[in-house]
Amino acid sequence: MGLSDTGRIRQMIAPLQIPEPLLPPSLEVPQRPRVDCLDDALLVVLHRLRFASNPLHLLSSQVGFLLLPERLITFEEASSGEAFPQLTQWLQQHGPCGDAHDLDDILHYLVDESLDEIFPMLEQISNRLDDLEEAVLRDPRPGQLSRVFAHRSNLCTVRSQVWPLRHQLRVLLRQRQKLLGPEALNGFQDMGELVELLFDSTELLRSQCDAITQAYVASVGNRMNQVMKTLAILASIFAPLTFIAGVYGMNFEFMPELHWRFGYAFVLFAMAMVAMLQAWLLWRRGWFDDWTKSH
Repeated sequence: MGLSDTGRIRQMIAPLQIPEPLLPPSLEVPQRPRVDCLDDALLVVLHRLRFASNPLHLLSSQVGFLLLPERLITFEEASSGEAFPQLTQWLQQHGPCGDAHDLDDILHYLVDESLDEIFPMLEQISNRLDDLEEAVLRDPRPGQLSRVFAHRSNLCTVRSQVWPLRHQLRVLLRQRQKLLGPEALNGFQDMGELVELLFDSTELLRSQCDAITQAYVASVGNRMNQVMKTLAILASIFAPLTFIAGVYGMNFEFMPELHWRFGYAFVLFAMAMVAMLQAWLLWRRGWFDDWTKSH
């Protein structure tokens, strides 16, 4: 049930005669994804990823695969019950392996299954990023940017798990490990292509996160420009009106308009005409167009 009690685990696996250099990478957490190859042993360390109850948070659990002559051992950091239930059910139905050479195929199956679990996660992140991109363009909100950063952080975690395997799988194929048969070697060669595909997909989604961030900045900038344009329209309309009101607010004795019977109405009418003329001119120049609307 996990790797918390390493002393007890060492006692349990002592009869298995595991080489001492392979125990620390198998039992100590966290370990970087790795593929270590000895003459008579092969160690693969991965991290199984899954979403928490909040899909913005990513959980990582280390799992190690140790292939020895006639033995295949797995170490899980946080066991959630039965380890690899599909394989366990298959073994219960078909009995033990035919011979020791089948263990390399089982190792390939387990590693491949762990990597295949990343594809649905990337698909979910891609769908959420598509929704965020549309929302950012329609109605940008500060909370959207924080969600983009959370998804980008998750993609960086996925990338950190995939990146080391690109080189190490190539080294493994070149070494021609004697514990791996021809079918297993072909499987690990296909797995190298799978890792390349995972890496490229992760990079594309990271680029999409950057594009959404830029779209958010552009949308917020457009809205700010719209606000400034509205304030400029109001200021340009009321500036001459303020000037007229200021002129007739001066306390000079000889101002003939002050004695007109309809002077007040005339000034109000003149101010209304000036405001309408300015509004018409600004409308003709396109100042009343809303730059934030999607057409």
